[in-house]
Amino acid sequence: MKAISITIILLTSGCLNLFAQWEPDFRLTNDTAGSSTYSSLGNAKTIAVNGNVIHVVWVDDRDGNNEIYYKCSTDWGQSWGPEIRQTNNSSNSVSPSVAVSGSLVNIVWNDSNGGANTIFYKRSTDGGESWEDAIILTNLAGYSTHPTVAASGAGVYVAWYNYLIPWKNNLIYYKRSTDSGESWSSETLLSAFNEWSILPSLAVSGSAVHIVWQDVNIRSIIYKRSTNGGETWGMSTQLTDYAGGSMRPSISVSGSFIHVAGESFRDGNFEIYYKRSTDGGSNWGADTLLTYNIHEQFCPSISSSGAAVHIVWQDNRDDNYEIYYKRSVDNGTKWEDEMRLTNNSASSYNPSIAVFGTAVNVIWSDTRDTNDEIYYKSNPTGSIIGINNISSEIPDSYSLSQNYPNPFNPNTIIKYSLLADSYTTLKVYNILGNEITTLINQNQNAGIYSVEFDGSNYVSGIYFYKLESGNFTGVKKMIMVK
Repeated sequence: MKAISITIILLTSGCLNLFAQWEPDFRLTNDTAGSSTYSSLGNAKTIAVNGNVIHVVWVDDRDGNNEIYYKCSTDWGQSWGPEIRQTNNSSNSVSPSVAVSGSLVNIVWNDSNGGANTIFYKRSTDGGESWEDAIILTNLAGYSTHPTVAASGAGVYVAWYNYLIPWKNNLIYYKRSTDSGESWSSETLLSAFNEWSILPSLAVSGSAVHIVWQDVNIRSIIYKRSTNGGETWGMSTQLTDYAGGSMRPSISVSGSFIHVAGESFRDGNFEIYYKRSTDGGSNWGADTLLTYNIHEQFCPSISSSGAAVHIVWQDNRDDNYEIYYKRSVDNGTKWEDEMRLTNNSASSYNPSIAVFGTAVNVIWSDTRDTNDEIYYKSNPTGSIIGINNISSEIPDSYSLSQNYPNPFNPNTIIKYSLLADSYTTLKVYNILGNEITTLINQNQNAGIYSVEFDGSNYVSGIYFYKLESGNFTGVKKMIMVK
């Protein structure tokens, strides 16, 4: 596996924040003029990342009707493989979502191929190289639409909304697989019958599954969680309560921190708001306003890794829609200034974001080429990893301590001592000996340090971490249990 080089900011007496450079826009699709490509019109994730492999799905009508297409990169977005057409029928296939767990890639979408709109599922067990046949996940009366998928280990979780009459009694349903998509549970109704519920968003960490959706009747965002892998669910929690309404929520989880972004109509226009829980969803803090201007902001997408939280959205303050970005490096306590990611006279819309380690990856739909195309942008060092310099006192020897806690879920601290100034690397490997991430890759002064490893994007199991500095090499085993 290709080594991952990560830029790390040293934390001493203060905290240094830095926007690393965003790479240029990269055009992922190149259709004939007049065709239309777009990512999900809802808030489901259309980009997923595992290690150096990036997976993207979108809707494309180059074939005379809407079809689902897929593309991946195996080198952190530096180059991309061929497009793979995932659907091939005369009906419309729309609203895709993708999630990855190790080499298992999961795609869902809604399709009228089965009669009324139904949810379809397709998987690859080799990182997107080959694909099995699609299966129908739903068998409900009416229309099932706008699915979202999340994955962790062998667990695959899908949610969508269903209706008999458009804009009346829309219901949120959920389904799960505990064997990597081989078999599926029956549908579970998550919303109440008196709700008008649409646009679900899912996030999972270990055995905790979190979902948010928009309730049109009460103009609010609703949250619900399961603590046993989606087997049973707790009560619904109303997260927002504003007369203008809150909509299109997006959710992400990192350890015990649950992050939710949505748009709310307050003060005469739509703005992006953020809300978080620091205890796994039991309690929620106040809303945080992330944007404030006389124009409108829509379609937020949120992703987190460790203490870094990232949000993108479409924004029309520039007289056309552009993609904007904002980041917090302390689990949403404080937010840095917003940043404009696109700059062209056409429209950039429907962004989706995925973070892995320090790398931030964004896709969106764009009309700069006279027809709609999918564009990609990345920041390889957009998340700051903190190294705590515990002491600058020179230790008696080099050492690598056992991580704590161990076993862990999903975060743990690794402590080490350096006898002399030297170039230092700290890498993590899986049970097969494949390198999965590089935590440190830089010159360091003599002293005692600690660094956090976030395993939220990895499966349960045995891992090894290896420290190399000067002539010293140390290896320890750690166990992640989700």
